[in-house]
Amino acid sequence: MTTAREIMTEGAECIGAEEPVLLAARKMTEMGVGALPICGTEDKLKGAPTDRDIVIKVLGAGKDPASTHTGELAQGEAVTIGADGDATEIMRTMAAHKVRRLPVIDGHRLVGMVAQADVARALPDPQVGDLQEALSTD
Repeated sequence: MTTAREIMTEGAECIGAEEPVLLAARKMTEMGVGALPICGTEDKLKGAPTDRDIVIKVLGAGKDPASTHTGELAQGEAVTIGADGDATEIMRTMAAHKVRRLPVIDGHRLVGMVAQADVARALPDPQVGDLQEALSTD
């Protein structure tokens, strides 16, 4: 079965938890991505806020993106997938947590990102529909 390491986009960058949300938004824009992992001490992953999180939790809440730290967007433990996790495990994790992107870790080190589209290309058609349905329902 296809693993996360085989389908992920390599070279994912982190942003520090103390960096401003405005910098995270700029990095997302420059990189053309919709999520940017937050790394804390010792490069331990703290979360992966999305562009939607920035809009709703910062801009929509009237917070200043230049003075709000990205760490404030981290919620509990980061949802990740191990680099050797297979496509079915990725699908289950995405569906269970209602996320469309997963940071891929090897140990505790970020090695890439896997998106819903990556999984869709790796799964048979019926399973792709199941993932889409699971992510689209509340």
